Amino acid sequence: MTNLNNIVQHFQLEREIENIKPLGEGFINDTFIITTKNSGPRYILQRKNKNIFSPIPAMMENIQKVCMHIKKKVVAAGGNPLREAMTVIPANDGKLYFLDDEDEFWAVCLFIEDTIAYEAAETPELAYAGGKGIGKFQSLVADLKEPLVNILPGFHDIRYRFKQWDEVLAKDPVGRKAEVSEEISWIESRKEEMLAFWELVENGEIPTRISHNDTKINNILFDKNGEVLCVIDLDTVLSSTVLNDFGDAMRFYTNTGLEDDKNLDNVSMDLEIFKAFAKGYLEETASFLSPKEIEYLAFSARYITYEQVLRFLMDYIDGDNYYKTKSPDHNLVRARAQYKLLQSMEEQFAVMDSFVKTYFSELQN
Repeated sequence: MTNLNNIVQHFQLEREIENIKPLGEGFINDTFIITTKNSGPRYILQRKNKNIFSPIPAMMENIQKVCMHIKKKVVAAGGNPLREAMTVIPANDGKLYFLDDEDEFWAVCLFIEDTIAYEAAETPELAYAGGKGIGKFQSLVADLKEPLVNILPGFHDIRYRFKQWDEVLAKDPVGRKAEVSEEISWIESRKEEMLAFWELVENGEIPTRISHNDTKINNILFDKNGEVLCVIDLDTVLSSTVLNDFGDAMRFYTNTGLEDDKNLDNVSMDLEIFKAFAKGYLEETASFLSPKEIEYLAFSARYITYEQVLRFLMDYIDGDNYYKTKSPDHNLVRARAQYKLLQSMEEQFAVMDSFVKTYFSELQN
């Protein structure tokens, strides 16, 4: 059992520790909240998952580059950099992490008090706020030119995913391929369209920028007035297309059902939620997005959702080696539910696309 008090002694905290308690469910990282004595500041302690993020030191450098850049912007605007950006607390040796005797990586950041976080965007008003949150983050880092280390190779790269896909289909390691021939056709029939989009990213027609890559609304902190304060959980920041952030958010926000809903009648894309998020997002990003990014903004929702269908189905055919499952067919259930969402997006795509381009034009005038 790791002695958390010993771990924390290696970081530059302002006060003595009063207690350390678990925080959240910890699907990827193990997270704890540190309370210090005499009403001192609280901190977040995390054991970083080295099986997902690699290398961890480079990941922490990415986070620090982004945080310091945002803090400069906040100070210039007369804001509070301790509340409007994450603050990484260095270890006693100056590093942004501590490596313990078991080769586990630990990191600490300042806990931002008096904030509100939401688990889901169930109303257009919350979706709009979420769009502004992600848009504001992208706007703040749009001029950050320092390259970030890619700590998640192949992330949202559909060419890389197709390579994995073809290998899994060729091996069919647990003999499941024959039973999902229809589902396989879903992937194959859209392959060319998805590759054509990704080629625009590869050749630079769609520019590479700083993207967050985990755009759930619970990664946005709001103040007590409901205004966006800052975006947190920066482990996944990468240099990629910002369209990934928009598309991933739409996959989460707009789904009227569950990601693994067995009742497909529950699953569709909520167009009003889409419009609300897109409005908030464009209000923050219209000043820097290129015409090609606007052209493909709505399409990115289809792209990311399609990628998730592929990944769930691929993991099912591969014998469930990547995602945690609760039943033998869990990944197949997920793939079918995400495919229903994708179909709903495709059916409403003309309206989605028109809304994005019309609202963007209004903001330009």
